[in-house]
Amino acid sequence: MQARNNNVQEKSMSLSFILLIVLILLLIGALPSWGYSRSWGYWPSGGLGLVLLIVIILVLMGRI
Repeated sequence: MQARNNNVQEKSMSLSFILLIVLILLLIGALPSWGYSRSWGYWPSGGLGLVLLIVIILVLMGRI
C-alpha cells in the first residue's frame, strides 16, 4: 500500500512540475519584446504571471 501511495504522489509531483514549466514558457512567449506583440502591452504576460504565481503558491501549499 505504501508503494502505491508513493507512486501516486510522484506522479502528482511530476504533473505539477510539467505544468509549472509550461506556464513559465507561456509567460516568456507572451512578453511584449517580439515585434508582432508590442501592441498587446503587458496584459498577456501579466495574466500569465498571475496564473503562474497562483500555481506556485498552490504547489508550495501542497494542494497540487
